[in-house]
Amino acid sequence: MRTITLVSALALFANCGGDEEPSISGVDFKQEMRDFVQGISHYAKTKNGNFVIIPQNGQEIITTNGEPDGTPDVNYLSAIDATGREDLFYGYDEDNVATPASESDYLIDFLDIAKDNGVAVLTTDYCWDHSKMDDSYAQNKAKGYISFAAPDRELNTIPAYPATITNENTNDITDISQAKNFLYLINPDQFANVDAFISAVQATNYDALIIDAFFNEKILSQVEVTQLKTKANGGKRLVIAYMSIGEAEDYRYYWESGWGTGNPSFIKAVNPDWAGNYKVAYWEPEWQAIIYGSSDAYLDKLLASGFDGAYLDIIDAYEYFEEI
Repeated sequence: MRTITLVSALALFANCGGDEEPSISGVDFKQEMRDFVQGISHYAKTKNGNFVIIPQNGQEIITTNGEPDGTPDVNYLSAIDATGREDLFYGYDEDNVATPASESDYLIDFLDIAKDNGVAVLTTDYCWDHSKMDDSYAQNKAKGYISFAAPDRELNTIPAYPATITNENTNDITDISQAKNFLYLINPDQFANVDAFISAVQATNYDALIIDAFFNEKILSQVEVTQLKTKANGGKRLVIAYMSIGEAEDYRYYWESGWGTGNPSFIKAVNPDWAGNYKVAYWEPEWQAIIYGSSDAYLDKLLASGFDGAYLDIIDAYEYFEEI
């Protein structure tokens, strides 16, 4: 949903005051995130063998030691269908500004490991100048990545530019590796109602959609999700739902009155940069049970509504815990 560079994240959470959690020992935070994603994947694919799992950011866990020259973690890579990356070429320090080459190169090392191991790469750059959007698409195409140039980090609009979707096609998309483009639209606040949202998206030819599963706090029905699975040109596409697994959000259905930092115990700190978001001990069973494993769990709701996959956010939550 959004990305914070490691440097800014350290500064951000160093100033949390009373909300800062004391150092936690005895936890391998990267491995716990790998295990969490793998658990989600195994569970989902047991229910639907074609269900797509795409973790966003946190590419360091692609290798066993978290370094770009490390050994690929084959268990993790085999559990995911694609890896999502924000700010690869634009937006790392500031939106509509080129990402420093050193940062791009560092991230590309990890992304190429994923690609070389059969994992598709989806990138989102944040820029609105047409020349920069063109450059983003060109650089990503040269690397063999599937990309989206978002004109607003709120991810609340269907871009008017380019007038013709990059790599537009009439193909039936049944696997994320077949996609040549995607739309990232997880904030539908510009649409008057769910019908207006569905109509607007139906009129596009994107190969894959990454959307929020909920509209005005009501989950999209199986009928509504099915309506989104056909491109305007008749081709079939994938509809993938956003799901944050590294933070709790107080505007989600699972949030209970009275919850806050320390209550329940898995809620560890406020994220002061994003209203309503809380850092969680994502390795704790109580939090993981909210995400998957029962009919009221988030992932299970996505499966019941007929989504083709889940786009997992705040994978890089381990950075916060490694630094406190």
